[in-house]
Amino acid sequence: MRTTLRRIAVGLSLAALTATAAACSSATADSSDASSGTDAPAASALDGKGEVSIDFWHAMTGKNGEALTQLADQFNAKNKGRVKVNLQFKNTYDDTLSAYKAALNSGQAPDVVQVYDIGTRFMIDSKSTVPVQSFVDADKTTTADIQPNIAGYYSVDNKLYSMPFNTSMPLLYLNKTAFTKAGLDPANPPKTLDEITEAARKLTVKDANGRVTQYGFGAALYGWFLEQWTAVGNQEYCDQGNGRDGRGTTVKLATDDHVKLLAWWKKMVDEGLAPKLDSNTTTADNAFTAGTIAMTLESTGSLSGFLKSSEGKFDIATGNYPKINTTDAGGPIIGGASLWVVGKGKDDAHKRASWEFVKFLSDKDSQATWHTSTGYFPISKGALETEVDKQWVAQRPQFQTAITQLQNTPLSKATQGCLLGAMPQARKAAEQAMQAAVLSGTEPRAALEQQQEALAGPVKDYNQSVTN
Repeated sequence: MRTTLRRIAVGLSLAALTATAAACSSATADSSDASSGTDAPAASALDGKGEVSIDFWHAMTGKNGEALTQLADQFNAKNKGRVKVNLQFKNTYDDTLSAYKAALNSGQAPDVVQVYDIGTRFMIDSKSTVPVQSFVDADKTTTADIQPNIAGYYSVDNKLYSMPFNTSMPLLYLNKTAFTKAGLDPANPPKTLDEITEAARKLTVKDANGRVTQYGFGAALYGWFLEQWTAVGNQEYCDQGNGRDGRGTTVKLATDDHVKLLAWWKKMVDEGLAPKLDSNTTTADNAFTAGTIAMTLESTGSLSGFLKSSEGKFDIATGNYPKINTTDAGGPIIGGASLWVVGKGKDDAHKRASWEFVKFLSDKDSQATWHTSTGYFPISKGALETEVDKQWVAQRPQFQTAITQLQNTPLSKATQGCLLGAMPQARKAAEQAMQAAVLSGTEPRAALEQQQEALAGPVKDYNQSVTN
């Protein structure tokens, strides 16, 4: 199945993060240039330089790594004698960012680095990169082809800091065969928590001994999902305009909607409509493809794997990410990772060469190849209009749900997502609160308040490290 790198990321060491941020930055304003005096050079920076070699650190494995290699080979062939990109695999997202932090201090940084979504605040604060917006402005081009809600995550004050690359968003996945058998319409999936409960009561199946053989609903107690529910409710996950008006100081875990969500989830488990699952998404994914849960939550990146694993057993349908309340008017946040052009210690030729590669990966044809090879959402509007992409979606109509969901999500600070230096710790804290409430019976508000209070220290430490 697809990569689980985004789940590993919550293990970042705050001590390492704050130490590196302090060494690399004296930033006091959140939307100031991330280039530390470096500007975006023009295309002429490559004139007379021969073939400029650049290093790209990434965390793509399996079919994702193969697709990236294919694109890099295409770029190198197209730019022979001018630019050559060398791919360097750095294991997980966590390991890649840790290696980058160490390299900043040693002066051995790559030219381009792939960083997961929740590392964005650190990358801005490090002041080690040239913002993508600077290249766009220097070239007198636009970002009009990038999906607005995708660009929105990596933007502050309308400045795009990095180029979105491997992008995903959450969906509700349905066992279409089980829905039909239970007399439910898979073309009209549940839209709210209450509707999930209603459907789950019809979908839950027990054997002659009363043992549940198919649960109506089941999903991992994954912190990313809590962030999604917050955005769907058009609420901000952290203060300071979701960390976009200033550095966030508080993560809003103990909200009424979060309490309502965890109480609902606990009740689903108590009624036998949902199994006890922890934060390991692989366990929930395997339960869904095995047919032991009829509805689950997962990323668009899981679609191809789900279709392959369920082939010959049952059909799959998809629905929008569910709402906590019928009146919720927001939408999900994108996830994944983006590409950063390193400026610190780099000459103009290398910065320009890096931009040429990043620009290539973001164009409609490259994104169509990337989307159809990996299942990640294409950042390019034009990619969805290419013939190869249209054929791919036609063969996988379940993905159309994601396209429509993204296009219908209003762009706001809530749906842009929270930018926080201690975001990996915040995600882990959310998971601990979710598990305490759903699995251990801790009162939901108490579980959330405890983790919210515990986060105050790490958030303060990070903020002080970059403003000292």
